[in-house]
Amino acid sequence: MPYAIMAIDKPGATALRAELRPTHLEYLQRHAGKLLAGGAVLDDTGTTPMGSLIVFDSEDRAEVDAFSAGDPFTKAGLFQSVAIYPWRKVFFAGARVT
Repeated sequence: MPYAIMAIDKPGATALRAELRPTHLEYLQRHAGKLLAGGAVLDDTGTTPMGSLIVFDSEDRAEVDAFSAGDPFTKAGLFQSVAIYPWRKVFFAGARVT
């Protein structure tokens, strides 16, 4: 079952995010087989990252929690909040909604 991991950065964390981004991307690459989608959530200007959204595929919630906890962004305290929800894929590009 896919899980949506939704994280919001702490205010003023833009520099920390930029500093950690290469390590974060390496971490994502090591888990690429489980990632269905992921990327930065942007502010209303569409230019400044203010959080993250990752869709992680696992049948084990503990695996999702461990992945989230091991993310360099999480370990460095970048996030103000992290929420993890089971996600039901209903629509995606090229698919028909039934």
